[in-house]
This record gives sequence, C-alpha cells and structure tokens, in this order.
Amino acid sequence: MGAPCCMSKFATLSNIRSRPFSSILPSHPFPSTTAINFSLASSFSSSATFSFTWDDVICVSESQTDTQDRSRYLQGFFNKVQLCNRASEKQSEFLPFVVEDHIVGFIHNGFVKHLRGFGDVFVFPKDKYNGGPNGDFVSLHPILKTAEERTRAVGYVVENLGEERIPGIRNELYPVTSSFGAPIFFSLERAAAPYFGIKAYGVHMNGYVEADGQKHLWVGKRSDTKQTYPGMLDHLVAGGLPHGIDCKENLIKECEEEAGIPRSISVKAIPVGAVSYMDIDEYRYKRDVLFCYDLKLPKDFIPNNEDGEVDSFKLIPIRQVAEVIRKTEFFKTNCSLVIIDFLFRHGYITPEYHGYLDLLRSLRIGEYS
Repeated sequence: MGAPCCMSKFATLSNIRSRPFSSILPSHPFPSTTAINFSLASSFSSSATFSFTWDDVICVSESQTDTQDRSRYLQGFFNKVQLCNRASEKQSEFLPFVVEDHIVGFIHNGFVKHLRGFGDVFVFPKDKYNGGPNGDFVSLHPILKTAEERTRAVGYVVENLGEERIPGIRNELYPVTSSFGAPIFFSLERAAAPYFGIKAYGVHMNGYVEADGQKHLWVGKRSDTKQTYPGMLDHLVAGGLPHGIDCKENLIKECEEEAGIPRSISVKAIPVGAVSYMDIDEYRYKRDVLFCYDLKLPKDFIPNNEDGEVDSFKLIPIRQVAEVIRKTEFFKTNCSLVIIDFLFRHGYITPEYHGYLDLLRSLRIGEYS
C-alpha cells in the first residue's frame, strides 16, 4: 500500500554525460519508458540537504520490482554511474597543472584567473603541453623546490582565496602525485583538490552480515551538519586517503572513528579492488579512485559512531539496498559505485541482464592510476 506513494515522492536521478560514458552504454538502448531528464542530474549538488527518514528508505527498498525484466533492470544503476561522470565535454575548459614535467591536475580557466595574482607561487608557461587555448599550462614557481616549500606556498594561496572561492576548508592535506604510489610533489588542502583537479584516493568498506541465508549491509545516514552530502546514505565506513598513511591503516582508523569497529575486527577487512570516476562540476574536476574493502561482521555487532559525522545506522538486506540505489537519490553518489561493484562480486548482478559488461566496465571509467 505505501510503496507507490514513496516512489512518487522521490524522483530518480537521471542521465547526463555524453562521452566517454555514452561509449560504454549498451549497443541496444533501453526501452523508451525509462525516460531521461537532464535537468535533475545536472543540478545535483554535494551541499544540498536531503530530507528523508529510514521509514522512507525501507518503503522504497521493499517496493516490488520485476527482476525478470532483464532488458531494463540495470538502467537505474547506469543512472547512478553517470552521476559520478558528468560533463566530460567540458574538459577543454581546463589547463594542465604540471609539476616537475608531470601532469598532476587540471585547473579551469575561470579558476586560473584567481591564481594569477600569486605570481610568486604560480607561473603560466606557454606551448610545451599544448593544453589550453594558447598552449597554456599552470605550474609552480621554480623557486619552490621542495615538497615542504610547495605545500606552504600553495596553502597560503588556498587560505587567501578562502571559503568564498574554496568552500569547506577542513585543514586536511591530500598528497599531490601523478599516480598512486608515485613520488609526492607536495600536499594540498582536501577541499581544494577538485579545484586543482588532482587525483584523489579513498577507502570504502562494505560492512555486511550473513543472516537467514542472505547478506545484509550496514548503511549509515550522514549527519545533517556534514559540509558535503548532509543527511544522505553512506557506507558503514569510508574516507579519503590523506597524506602520510596507507590504505589499510587509514581504513582501520576510519573503522574506529566512524563505526566503533575495534582493530581486532577491522584488520580482517579484505581488499577487493577499486572503482574510479571523473566528474566536472563548474570549476571542480574530480578524478577519484576508491579502494574497496569487504568486511564480514559478527551478527551481534552494532556500529557506534565516534566522530559525530553519522546520524544513525541500519542493517538492510543487500537486495533491498540495491533497490534504493536503483530507484532513489538517497545514497552519496560515489557510494553507489562501490555497492554496485559489491553486487557484481557477490552474484546479485549476473550476465543474464542486458548491459552487464557495459555496467561492469563503467565502474572504472575514470583514470585508473
């Protein structure tokens, strides 16, 4: 009785993006009844507050779905992947950011204007990388030779640009590198990472329980006071990879802070791969890689948030979690990619569904390095 009203209350996010995402869509289109609405998806904002309750989540998750319609079932998952891979056609608006002859990021022409006033930190050579309208690219002043000097100098710029230009400054540093494991050229304020288009890495963990013959996933609901994606659904444990810590230790730290999982349990988390995406939103260019982990938790485990960033948790059957992802915009966007990957690996998405390989490939559409 309640399912129809739930579904009409919350619109499904829609498709955007042409290339490169369109190149991996199924060769035969989905039926026209799965309409595309460009305005909804393009207006998605990480700072928007979403108002829904766990009752709404459960209502949607329990609504009936015809999983036998193999020609249409994956469409909702494709929509969520597209939300993480928007506006590739605007890549030409960004200039390469080059350090020591390595391209470490991409900066929008409009944001470059804010950097030109800091001539003792940034320089704008011509031609070498043929990156912009006049072959421009952005680099650091040659006087800045060490990682420490660069970190201080760029940090000074970020501080001066302030919240007006770079909202959400949190005094957490990300390493700036050309690829994962490569030398670190300097460290950059986390909130500034997408404005400089640097590669950012994170860890996401699927914390699940096996009960009554099926898997259940612990899902968190973010605090309404979070600077990004307030009030949205999230993984039990997830976090960016800051400077000076490896993936495993960072995951163990996040397990304790976000869900109260002791080290004796979190060390058993299994690394299962990674997903990647590239998303352009005005001056922001996100080039992210998320390292994925699975952790089978004891049936009697109850998560407890320690850092105030999570409002509450709920244990939900994984098939119902899949329905929430397919039908709503409740989840933080990149969490959907990691959970879709989980659905593949645990046999919930099978080759019998139309678009299987295209969807699988789309989970790693970003730069995988």
